[in-house]
Amino acid sequence: MSKVYYKSADDIEQLRKSATVLSQLLGEIAREIRPGVTTLALDKLAYDYIHDHGGRPAFLNYNGFPNSLCISVNDQVVHGIPGNYELREGDIVSVDGGVELDTYISDSAYTFAVGEIGDDVKQLLRVTKESLELGIEQAVSGKRVGDIAYAVQEHVTQYGYGIVRELVGHGVGFKLHEKPEVPNYGKRGSGTKLETGLVICIEPMINMGKAGVKFWDDGWTVSTA
Repeated sequence: MSKVYYKSADDIEQLRKSATVLSQLLGEIAREIRPGVTTLALDKLAYDYIHDHGGRPAFLNYNGFPNSLCISVNDQVVHGIPGNYELREGDIVSVDGGVELDTYISDSAYTFAVGEIGDDVKQLLRVTKESLELGIEQAVSGKRVGDIAYAVQEHVTQYGYGIVRELVGHGVGFKLHEKPEVPNYGKRGSGTKLETGLVICIEPMINMGKAGVKFWDDGWTVSTA
């Protein structure tokens, strides 16, 4: 992971353009989420959409990753490789993408429900989203990374969920992964101080039950243990 980079107002405006393409892509993906669609078809949609909007998929060939999106289904936490798996009613699918536009890189993910899902899974998605929003509230100049981490941790642990510790959020913008690391657990007032111009990804990775994960032999996919 590279050093901490602070962005100028112009840098942030350029990043906003990159992030807008990515946000709109996730909207296009949302319209395609249904039983029978393969994860590889979603990946192709992303590749074409990003190129059609003047960008480059930031994940493609990053450290050898073979696709434009990380698509993780059900017990897969992150970094799933798109393939021939057909989405099924009741699945949840995390779609994680990055866009490089005019050298500026954005990174964002969203977890979609495929049709009807169980109440316990609905709660997991709701609580995780709430934890993200609480973390964002702490992402202001003068606070510290630990304030974000604590806000996420304090919320999700009330529900007995496990917080993945092997994987964390990060800085982004000039490179896909920049410092500082942004964990989802920690102490208030600890860690890197947040200053104007710092751009970060807050990435709550929350498990139903235990926090443990396992790393697959494909070198990428991480699932609950």
